[in-house]
Amino acid sequence: MNQAGAGRRAEGWAQGIEAMMRPRSVAIVGMSSKPGTPSANVLYNLLGDAYSGEVHLVGRSGGTIQGLPCLTSVDQLPRGVDVAILVVSADAVRETVEACIAQGVKSAVCFASGFAETGDRGRREQEEIGRIAREGGLALVGPNCVGYYNYIDAFQAMLAPSHKIVPMGPEIGRTLAVVTQSGGIGHHTTLTLRSRGVAVSYMVTTGNEAHLGLPDFIDWLIDQDTTSAVVCYAEQIRRPADMIAVAERARRCRKPVILYHPGHSVRARTQTASHSGALVKDYAAMRTIAEDSGVLMVDTLEELIDVGQLVWRYPEHDGKGLGVVTGSGAISVIAADYAETLGIDLPPMSPATVETIKARLPDYMTVRNPLDIGTSIAWEPDVIRVATDAVLADPSFGSVLVSNPHVPPPIGTIWAQGAISHTSPKPLVYVIHDEDVPLPEEDARILRSNDMVVLRSPERGMRALARLTEFARRRLSWSERPAVQPFTDLPKLGPGAQPEWLGKQVLASIGIKVPEGGLARSPDEAAAIAARIGYPVALKAQSAALAHKSEAGGVLLDIADDAGVRSGWATLHANVAKAAPGLALDGVLVEKMGGRGLELAVGARRDSQWGPVLLIGMGGIWIEALGDVRLLAPTLPEAQIVEEFHKLKGAKLLRGFRGSPPVDVAAVAKIAASIGRLMVTCPGIAEIDVNPVVAFAEGQGAIALDALIVVDAGAT
Repeated sequence: MNQAGAGRRAEGWAQGIEAMMRPRSVAIVGMSSKPGTPSANVLYNLLGDAYSGEVHLVGRSGGTIQGLPCLTSVDQLPRGVDVAILVVSADAVRETVEACIAQGVKSAVCFASGFAETGDRGRREQEEIGRIAREGGLALVGPNCVGYYNYIDAFQAMLAPSHKIVPMGPEIGRTLAVVTQSGGIGHHTTLTLRSRGVAVSYMVTTGNEAHLGLPDFIDWLIDQDTTSAVVCYAEQIRRPADMIAVAERARRCRKPVILYHPGHSVRARTQTASHSGALVKDYAAMRTIAEDSGVLMVDTLEELIDVGQLVWRYPEHDGKGLGVVTGSGAISVIAADYAETLGIDLPPMSPATVETIKARLPDYMTVRNPLDIGTSIAWEPDVIRVATDAVLADPSFGSVLVSNPHVPPPIGTIWAQGAISHTSPKPLVYVIHDEDVPLPEEDARILRSNDMVVLRSPERGMRALARLTEFARRRLSWSERPAVQPFTDLPKLGPGAQPEWLGKQVLASIGIKVPEGGLARSPDEAAAIAARIGYPVALKAQSAALAHKSEAGGVLLDIADDAGVRSGWATLHANVAKAAPGLALDGVLVEKMGGRGLELAVGARRDSQWGPVLLIGMGGIWIEALGDVRLLAPTLPEAQIVEEFHKLKGAKLLRGFRGSPPVDVAAVAKIAASIGRLMVTCPGIAEIDVNPVVAFAEGQGAIALDALIVVDAGAT
C-alpha cells in the first residue's frame, strides 16, 4: 500500500467515505417543508429510492415533513449518524460542520457555493472549514458540489430532483466508477455510460474539495471489488503527491484511472478559476507526471466516455496496432489518414489472414489493412463476420474497428450478429454510420445485450482505440523502477542562476561530456589554457547575471592563435561593458572548438506542484523558433527517451538527412537520463538548460556546449 493511502486510512478517511457512500443513517440539515426547495429535493430522492436506513431531518421550523419528525438543531441528532447532507447557506456551513463534529457525525456532503470560486475571502473560509473537518474527524465532500450516487445499493445524496435508481443486485460483475469536480460533467458522463449499458457503481462530485478530493475517493474505489476503472474529470488536482501515489496504486491493481483535465489554454484557465476556484498550474507538467504514474489521459469529453466504455468492456490490450474492416472504400481511406494523425499503427495482415479473406471476396478486391470488403456484403452479409473474425485472430493486431453504413434489417441484423459472434478478448469497436438515424430496435438489442461498444462515427472510434493502445503500450513498459541513486561529490552551488563554467563542472561530475577547457581570470591564463587544449578555441564571458552571452557580444569563436586570444580578451570585455555597464565577470571560459554535429537540447525544470520534468528537443535557436520539444518523466529509462526523440517533428534529422549520417541519439538519451536523475535527487535545483547538445554520428557520442543551472533561492 502506498504511504499516502496508508496515511489516509490511519486518519480514518476510508471509514468516513464508506459511511458516506453506504450509510445506514442519514441526516438532512437545513430541511424545509416547502416543495421544490433543495432540501425537499434531497428528501424526495431518498424516499423515491425507498432508502431503508434511518432518515433524520433538521430544520428551524421543526414539525413533521413527509411523515418524518423534524428536529430544530444538529445537537438533537442521535450520535454517530453516518452522513449529514448539508443544505445550508455558505455563511452557516462552518457552524453546521462544527455541530456535526460535536455530535459524532461520520461524514457530510456540502452543496453550498460562495467559497473559493468567489475569490480570496471565500477561499480562506473554505480552507478553515476544511481544517475544522480534518481535525474533527469529519469526512467532508464539497462545498460547491451537487452530491453523489451509489448505484450498487440505490442510495443518492443529490441537490436536484433525480432519476430513480434500484439496487444492482448480487451479480454485479465489473463496474466503472465516476469521480468529477463538476456536477454537470458527472451527470453527463454517468448517464451517457449507463445509457450504453455500462455498469456504473458510483458517481461522486467533489466540487471545491475543502477536505476530501479526487485522490481520496479514487483510493476508496480501488478497494471496491467491483471497480474495474475510475473515470475522472478534474479542473485542478489540488494534491498532486496524493494523486500520483493513488494512480500508481491503481496501476499496480490494474484498475486504470481515466482522466480528462482541461485547462491548457489561457482562456480555459481563466474559466476554471471562476468556475471551481481552482488554481491551475502547469498543464504540461501535470500531464507528463500523471501519465508516467499510470493515468490514462484523454483530451475530450467524448474520449472520456468512449475510452471508459472500452476499458470496462475490454480490460486488457496487448498494445499492438489497429485492424480496420469496412464496407466503404471512402472509410478505408479516411482511416488510413486519421491513423497517421493519431499516431496509431495499421500493421499489415499476415499471409494466412489475407488468404482467408481472399477466399470470400471477388478476385479484383485488394486485401490489406484498412480492409475495404466492398459492396458484396449487400448480398453476402456474412462476409463481415468472416473478415472480422480473421482480423481478430491475426496476432498482428491488438484491436479492431468495424465500420459500416447503417442499413435496415435483415442485412444490418446479420452484420450485428457477425460482430458479436467472436470470442476474442481484443477490443472491438463497431461503428454504424449515419449518426442521427436511430438504430433498428432488434439490432440495438443484439448489440447491447452482448456489451458491444457501438459508436456512430469512425473517427470517434479510432480516437478511443488510439488512446487505449497508447496506454497499453505504456503499461507493458512499466515496471517497478529501482530507487534513484544520488550523485556524489557535486560542486557546491549558491542560490539563483549559476555561471556556465560552474554548470559545466556539475555536468562533468555526473558523467556528461563537456568541451575541454577552463576558466581564465587574465589574458595570460587564457592563453595558457588555449595552448594546453589546442587551437582553435572559443572565449565566453562568465557571469551568472549574463544569461544571454551571445547577444551581449560575450562569445567569440574559432580563435586560432595566442594573439587572437589576447585581442579577443579585450574585445570580449569591451562588448560586455557596453551591453551591461558595471557588470563584473567571474572570468572567461576558454574551450576547445568541437566537431560538427546535430544540435539538440536537453533540459529539466521543477514544477512547484508536480516536481521535475525532463525536456528534449531540437537545439540551438530551433527550440524557440519551432517549439519542437517533448516533456518526459525524469526517471524515464534511456531506451524510452530514445523513442521520444524519434517522436519529434524534426526526427528525420536524427536518422540522417540529405547525406548526413544518423546521429548518436542513445548518447543524448544518456545525457537526458543523467539530468533527470540529478533533478530527482537534488530538490534544490529548479531548472537545467543544456542547449545545444551536439550529437555526433552514430556511435561517436555527444557533447554539451552550454549549460545553465538555476538553484531555488530557498534551497540550502
